[in-house]
Amino acid sequence: MSNLFVKTLREDPADAEVDSHKLLVRAGYIRRVAPGIYTWLPLGLRTLRKVEQIIREELDAAGAQEMLFPALLPREPYEATNRWEEYGANLFRLKDRRDNDYLLAPTHEEMFTLAVKDQCSSYKDLPLNLYQFQTKYRDEARPRAGLLRTREFVMKDAYSFDIDDAGLDASYQIMRDAYEKTFQRLGLPYVICAATSGAMGGSRSEEFLSPIEIGEDTFVMSDGGYAANTEAVTTPPLPAIDFSDVPAPEVVDTPDCKTIEALVALANDVKPREGQPWTAAETLKNVVVVATQPDGARELIVIGMPGDREADLKRIEANMAPAEIEMATPEDLEAYPQLVPGYIGPNRIGPNSPDRVVGENGELAGSVRYFLDPHVARGSAWITGADAEQKHAFNMVYGRDFEADGFIEAVEVRAGDLAPDGSGPLRIERGMEIGHIFQLGRKYAKALDLTVLDQNGKATVVTMGSYGIGVSRAVAALAELNHDEFGLTWPAHVAPAQVHVLATGKEDEIFEAAQEIASAVEAEGYEVIYDDRQKVSAGVKFKDFELIGVPYGVVVGRGLKDGKVELRDRRSGEKREVALADAVAELKEFMATR
Repeated sequence: MSNLFVKTLREDPADAEVDSHKLLVRAGYIRRVAPGIYTWLPLGLRTLRKVEQIIREELDAAGAQEMLFPALLPREPYEATNRWEEYGANLFRLKDRRDNDYLLAPTHEEMFTLAVKDQCSSYKDLPLNLYQFQTKYRDEARPRAGLLRTREFVMKDAYSFDIDDAGLDASYQIMRDAYEKTFQRLGLPYVICAATSGAMGGSRSEEFLSPIEIGEDTFVMSDGGYAANTEAVTTPPLPAIDFSDVPAPEVVDTPDCKTIEALVALANDVKPREGQPWTAAETLKNVVVVATQPDGARELIVIGMPGDREADLKRIEANMAPAEIEMATPEDLEAYPQLVPGYIGPNRIGPNSPDRVVGENGELAGSVRYFLDPHVARGSAWITGADAEQKHAFNMVYGRDFEADGFIEAVEVRAGDLAPDGSGPLRIERGMEIGHIFQLGRKYAKALDLTVLDQNGKATVVTMGSYGIGVSRAVAALAELNHDEFGLTWPAHVAPAQVHVLATGKEDEIFEAAQEIASAVEAEGYEVIYDDRQKVSAGVKFKDFELIGVPYGVVVGRGLKDGKVELRDRRSGEKREVALADAVAELKEFMATR
């Protein structure tokens, strides 16, 4: 410790929000350089490398081969796949001295595809699975939570290449199995959730989420085995409703009813129903959002949804990728006088609206597209805006009185909603994404002309899979799961060392005995941190031992006069006094029984 490049802190960093961030900084594993950018100090780098090695071993066992691409890449391949624009503001773009465009890679699909194109020409070269560990860069708008949302991060990305879809299915399953083994070895609990492919594209996508309360992802599970990121949950088809007895629409004065609550209260006052009061679930609110494409083009969109549900912008965005979604502002609405804030209805925005103007190229001139959330069944009747100040329409029936341009999963998923596979009601959980796998298909291979000759000598576009693990994020996840009120409590397989030897006293014989134990434990093949600091109190050394989180400790101190030293299990808190002469043997047994 007297030579180790580490300085522990007693206070939490001011910008730290989650335990992993606080403890990794305080224990001397990482240091902040700028928002979302961190230096890995010696202790942190040792843990990072151990996580990498476990991932590497499982991928190698699955038949994958490691390589390494640069992080600084030219524009052209990303332009060919349209991702130079699609990535939008998240992409770090730069120019060299000759004014050529470059980027700091957020992912490497293009590079892997071009590498295989350069080396492979026949189906005999496939299947192939390649991977790398590389630093990635994304210009996060709001980096937060230490290593959980950063601008620079370490990622393992792998890609499979197959001649046909059956081969992709097999490669995907091999990698899925390898991921399960990896996270089991790391000690990270996980749930495999169906996910959206988003801008990545492809036919199948699954996330490995670790159930952690501070996780940024929300996912759902049913007792019948369904699991999905909320963004990927689909609403089971609703049967059409017979509306033959629903009277014609009626426009009612609804002063000061710009909220669902006010509308329901007024409906029960002016149009009461005996034994069946109006509820928010019978109102149709029309939410206005703006979809911004990667090229900066903005489109106003209105989405109709039951009034008892809240809009979920993340779900909307996932279903409209690569566009970014935000709520419309009053300024956005000024160009559309048919949209009356608080009283927007479907009559003047749907495809059968008299205001719908379609240009020569099919664009909507001065009009907006109108979508419905799938919770709106055909034939259902609603109270909704009448497109005029202080007025709402009752008995508006979808399919009779208004239509829509399509459906978008737009409302938040609630506990108790039914799983789309019929496996029962859903419960809501929080989790942290630690891995993501995709069946990419032929999107990138087509864009970059990756073909090989098949068994019949015919040029065939290769099909691809993509498999990512956030390595630095996995370190943070492990820290979130392995700590107590005193500090980190690493499992031995990812700790920067397995044993922490503490010399807690001033006498020379204490330091001599501690040095002998540290050397003997190292000779047995264990990694050791030896706290040999001469002018540091025992209390400080114990606090650092607890904070740094090495799983086993050997304390050489007051008991030495009686020929005793103390063994400590940092994770369980157990202590055992043993004879100095038997310290190493006792330590090995102590560690082996845990």
